[in-house]
Amino acid sequence: MTATEPTILATCGGLVGGEWDDSAYGPLLFEAVRLARVPSGRPPRVLHVNTAGGDQRTVEGAELAAARTAGVEASHLRFFPRRNVPSLRDAVLGADVVWVSGGSVVNLLAVWRAHGLDEVLREAWGAGVVLAGGSAGALCWHTGGVTQSHGPQPSVLADGLGFVSGSLGVHTDSDPDRSPVFRAAVAAGDLPAGIELDEGVGVVHRGRSATFVEAVTDHDGGGAVRIARAPGDPAGIRAEPLPVRRLPDAPRSVPSWTPSAWTPSPEPVDEEAP
Repeated sequence: MTATEPTILATCGGLVGGEWDDSAYGPLLFEAVRLARVPSGRPPRVLHVNTAGGDQRTVEGAELAAARTAGVEASHLRFFPRRNVPSLRDAVLGADVVWVSGGSVVNLLAVWRAHGLDEVLREAWGAGVVLAGGSAGALCWHTGGVTQSHGPQPSVLADGLGFVSGSLGVHTDSDPDRSPVFRAAVAAGDLPAGIELDEGVGVVHRGRSATFVEAVTDHDGGGAVRIARAPGDPAGIRAEPLPVRRLPDAPRSVPSWTPSAWTPSPEPVDEEAP
């Protein structure tokens, strides 16, 4: 863990279609690695967490193959069917980047809190581990946002981890049903002011107060909009488009180190063993 200050990268992205594999690390994932400022001479350590998607092994395989191609030392933290590491703290604080994938943010938060992972992540964030992810893996760091965890109709989530004291709207351009719910919740005061993200866009927050630094995108035209409550406005909100920096295309592998051998994540710990 090497980031000079607490850092969060919340995105609508992650893996992309690969040249040699079905999936590859995209520009947003590479940006999370860059933010970690890993010392030269060793590969970055990325801990993938797929709780929101139920820890599907097929997803793990794609992530491991993508990491291998990128020259990243990747591992997974699983909770299904049971936890696969004896110490959450060792697993999380031993990473440079924790990357959380999408799915049900409601399920993710319930499982994490049941295991105490929320507190471990807070400690790791303060210690310099970059916390990042896409979709549910972006929303989770915020006070709240809009989710489809309860079904196809978007609903308000107001009990996120709160590392970022604001709200987040994801998939704004690809799922038009989300933005009206998000904006209505901000207008009503059910959610604090926040940011809406298009696909392939992320926002960087730094410092203990998780101050917004910039919006970034992996393609031309990706947008981010700040949404704030405005009781005097007919719509009840004020929408402010944010500058978005275009990231460079993902390299074939992370510069300055050689891909290392990797091993699969450990199998579940038998917590009932003597």
